[in-house]
Amino acid sequence: MSDLSQLKHERVLALCNQAIQSKKRVFERAAEAMSAELDLDAESIYRALLAREKLGSTAVGEGVAIPHSRDDHCGDAAGCLITLEEPIDFAAADGKAVDIVFVLLVPAEATQNHLNILAGLATALSNSDIRSTLRDAKTAEQAKWALLRGPQP
Repeated sequence: MSDLSQLKHERVLALCNQAIQSKKRVFERAAEAMSAELDLDAESIYRALLAREKLGSTAVGEGVAIPHSRDDHCGDAAGCLITLEEPIDFAAADGKAVDIVFVLLVPAEATQNHLNILAGLATALSNSDIRSTLRDAKTAEQAKWALLRGPQP
């Protein structure tokens, strides 16, 4: 299991079973949540996520996407885990629609940290037990536990 200790529990939000129909609306919802809970600018988050996605899909396969961006006002890495009621198109290379999204923001200068967290997220979300637990999670705490701590024995 990859180490996600660089993601502080209190800086990771989780939104379970969201009825969101498009990639843009996922970005809007994540930006709104991160703005409200972490005192970040929603519009700049939304625009940064859109700009990054235009470079290529952040879908990593198996119904998972990890949109990410750097933010000048983000002091520490922050994330928003969103599970969707119904999968949406994310232009994934494997052709599968996405129902698990982890939006990652890191400080502008956090280059190696950014890559380490992305690698940890990709490793964790490639685990079928973790994906299954996330899809079944009914609360934010269940979802955060599944991702940040891994599947329970």
